[in-house]
Amino acid sequence: MKTGLKPVLWSFAALLLLLSLVLPLLNMFTLLLLMVPYVVLYTTLPPKSFVLHLIPVWAIAFFVSGPATLIIGLFFLIPSVVMGHLYMKQAPASRVIRTVGVVFLAQLMLELLVFEVFLDISLIREMGQIGRDTVNNLQSQNMLPSEWNSDFTETVISMIVNSIPMTFIMIAFGYTVITQYIARRAVKWSGGPEVPRFTSAREWRLPRILVMIYLIAYAVELLSSPAGESFFSVAVMNLVPLLSFVFAFQAVGFFFFLAHERGWNKAVPVLIAIPVLMFPPLSLIGVLDTAFPIRKSFTKP
Repeated sequence: MKTGLKPVLWSFAALLLLLSLVLPLLNMFTLLLLMVPYVVLYTTLPPKSFVLHLIPVWAIAFFVSGPATLIIGLFFLIPSVVMGHLYMKQAPASRVIRTVGVVFLAQLMLELLVFEVFLDISLIREMGQIGRDTVNNLQSQNMLPSEWNSDFTETVISMIVNSIPMTFIMIAFGYTVITQYIARRAVKWSGGPEVPRFTSAREWRLPRILVMIYLIAYAVELLSSPAGESFFSVAVMNLVPLLSFVFAFQAVGFFFFLAHERGWNKAVPVLIAIPVLMFPPLSLIGVLDTAFPIRKSFTKP
């Protein structure tokens, strides 16, 4: 067993993160870091040493916080091992994000299935009931327009429920990116292999085929009923905002490119990125940047 100081420190960090899950408010921040110690330990230790470091951490967490902590720990352990394995294979950052993001998303969907099949707890049903209870309370306090009726309530609830897939995709993507950003630095600090970094923002380019897919999905959404419950309706409803978010990142990349070509201060594109990501119509800049070679107009001769 490798008993250097750094593996012990990362094992201690993993234990503290697990124990902090029972603390309100703090556990929201803890969840963002939960994978990092596992990724570092798996990348820097032989498999047997990794397991030997993991056993006392989980044993202490079990006796202090109970089995729920271990269930959460196991959920984050699987994508951590996948990320660590890709690090050891020197996989590019884009592949790490795609693979780990898919694993994370698959686990979220599997968790929904397990809760519904084995525990008879349906997230969709619970969200619908919470929405109806909220509307009833607002109506009893005369805080909703008089025109509001049960049909409109069901339409809104249906739209929210149908957006769950996109929400899960955003969670999986965001969590994976944050972990990748922190873990690759932590692995290097711990003496692990050099992990490929993200491509510079100014070099981000999306395939043009996404523009065609986006236009088709947008046209279909305009012709579809917002309350549709078919798989096709739900897929389109989630695809359009998801692609808009992707093109928003392309727009951010365009502004980083522009800043590089014009010699702007590095803080300028960062400040521009905030409204671009928060205001969906600005993603049109990313669509244009993907569809047309507009960067050539700003390239220095």
